[in-house]
Amino acid sequence: MLLKAALNGARTRTEHPRLPLSPDELAIDAAQSVAAGAGAIHVHVRRSSGTESLLEPDVTATLLAIRGACPGTPVGISTAAWIEPDLTARLRLIAGWRELPDFASVNFHEVGAGAVATALLGRGIGVEAGLSSGDAARSFLASEAARHCLRVLIEPAEHEVSAAKQTAEEIFSVLDQASVTLPRLLHGEGPAAWPLLREAALRGYDGRAGLEDTVFLPDGRRGGNVQHVLAAREIVCGV
Repeated sequence: MLLKAALNGARTRTEHPRLPLSPDELAIDAAQSVAAGAGAIHVHVRRSSGTESLLEPDVTATLLAIRGACPGTPVGISTAAWIEPDLTARLRLIAGWRELPDFASVNFHEVGAGAVATALLGRGIGVEAGLSSGDAARSFLASEAARHCLRVLIEPAEHEVSAAKQTAEEIFSVLDQASVTLPRLLHGEGPAAWPLLREAALRGYDGRAGLEDTVFLPDGRRGGNVQHVLAAREIVCGV
């Protein structure tokens, strides 16, 4: 089972004082997370101001810092539409990257997801297809890029656990009916994060942990990314 560390997401320091934003901060948390058992890293690249970015200098600085701290560990970034809402501009930014991530996530509920996935694949970047609903899964299946993706991310947005599991089941059904055999990573948000990690382990799917998905540990305390990865390993090993 792959355990991916999702280090920051779209959060701000108002949500967690130790949220890593700069390349150096992300590199430190990445190295600690890998030492704790993470097999891959996912980050939302930031400008020096802390806002999210797809700009070439920011992407390069972030990737080089993380790779310097944990060489050989796959590193992925987000291409969420809110980072650059203009699709043409987003595609132009992807085309201009010099240091390439090992993979990038694409949200298939967003307009232009297929074009973004195709652009990434054309540059040799693995694509994680983010599926937050049954409709997103169907959009993914309709994309020319679908069969070339690295894995699917089954990521219900609901914070209520039973609702999140219900959405996940709908996504599973859509994928199963289409005989999709790509690796699956299941994760939740907020209160659903830890129950869905346990569900991922029970099903033999990949999972993830980190401050992107929740700022709270299973016991309700706040902890940094390394504590989240350690807690995740304990859950996975206990299943």
